[in-house]
Amino acid sequence: MGEAPAGRPAGGLRARLHAGFVEPVLFGLYLTGLAWLPLWYGSNDPIAWGANAVLFPGLAILYELSLLARGKGHPVGMRELALPASLFAAVVGWIALQTVGWRGGPLVNPVWSMAAEALGRPLAGSITADRELTDLALLRLITAAAAFWLSVQLCRDGARARLLLVAVASIGALYAAYGIVAAKAGQVPWLDIPPSGGKVTSTFVNHNSFGAYAGIALVAAAALILRHYQGELDGASGSRRHQLALLIEASGSEGAPMLAAGFVLLVGLLLTGSRGATIAAGIAVVALGFLARYRDAARGRQSLATIAVGLAVAAAAVFAFGDTVGAALEARGVSDASRLAVYRLTLRSIFDVPLWGYGYGTFAAVFPMYRDRSLGVDGTWGQAHDTYLEVLQGLGLVFGPMLIACVALLVLRCIKGARRRRENAIVPQVAASAACLVGVHSLVDFSLQIQAVALTFVALLGAGVAQSESSRLVLED
Repeated sequence: MGEAPAGRPAGGLRARLHAGFVEPVLFGLYLTGLAWLPLWYGSNDPIAWGANAVLFPGLAILYELSLLARGKGHPVGMRELALPASLFAAVVGWIALQTVGWRGGPLVNPVWSMAAEALGRPLAGSITADRELTDLALLRLITAAAAFWLSVQLCRDGARARLLLVAVASIGALYAAYGIVAAKAGQVPWLDIPPSGGKVTSTFVNHNSFGAYAGIALVAAAALILRHYQGELDGASGSRRHQLALLIEASGSEGAPMLAAGFVLLVGLLLTGSRGATIAAGIAVVALGFLARYRDAARGRQSLATIAVGLAVAAAAVFAFGDTVGAALEARGVSDASRLAVYRLTLRSIFDVPLWGYGYGTFAAVFPMYRDRSLGVDGTWGQAHDTYLEVLQGLGLVFGPMLIACVALLVLRCIKGARRRRENAIVPQVAASAACLVGVHSLVDFSLQIQAVALTFVALLGAGVAQSESSRLVLED
């Protein structure tokens, strides 16, 4: 009396939890969040920052509560992420310390004493030059950490990890298709996006940022297409005619939707006219090709045949739609004199306060103090167009490299997984290639400071980390 039959959990709610109700729902909400990210100016707006800060940390909290309710551990235990997690915690602690108000001391930024003199009254100073900007930057950083953590846990399941790749490619293709139409027909009325001279911006204000987003989605689509074609070629004879026939047949069956998505993404990327994003995406796709090679010689030849066909299609798209990028390269080349001047001035500011930094996310407040005649008087610079320099300027030369190393360690794990794994190797391959894209593009632009780009990237990175080890290994805590 009073006991439930063996193997059957008591209670309706508990039964649904044990039946796997929670994680699919949370994963569906997570994908919905990824689809929302580009909609409102690429989530580069205070409204979007607030919504994302509720959505992704909120989902992470619900996930943790569900684990407690089910009495389960994390699919990927914290011990598996001990070093990058420790570095990240140290950085977050330092950023929080930067915002603490002090009446004086060696750590207080001199701008506060200058402000107090100008106002004629004492002010509580801090390490950061602008507490509000640092608080906002910390909010976005924690949002990204929550999105990464959820992806790591939910995508330990291989089917979910593969579905994430499909979702990223599909969502990106939809926004690229809209951007192509909007470049000719105009934006929807509720988006106040200025005309871009025919360049594709989609729902982003900046064509370069959308180029980076489209590039990430293109990498996911390219990996899925490559995987599909290689699967179709498995067991094929060495005859080139037979392989070509199989490729044509695969293009007209299940591979058609993703092939169409990849083509739309490639066209959308080219029509952004973004030099940096196009070059970075090209490097990322090449990296994907190297990571996706099969181990044995026979499959290697099939892989090369598939890549050759893909390159031919890409070359045709560049020939047909690459005029926008070509015109930008012809007019301004690869480098930009103004950006080089900004880099030099940002480096000067870094070495003026090398240890403490000016405060995470405070470039817009600090840069006017260093701006000189090497830049024209027109316009403002809200970003350094080099995320690495901004991180070092904000966090200093101790904690800045720690934040960069935190991400680098996770990417290194994905690279190792892409080389070692056989099943689901596509997931760490995409994560490592996407990291290559944003890593290169961040040298010349600020795409990682746009949440649609950053959160989509960390979602792929989390899935890549989760799938970097064999499913037979127990990673639970």
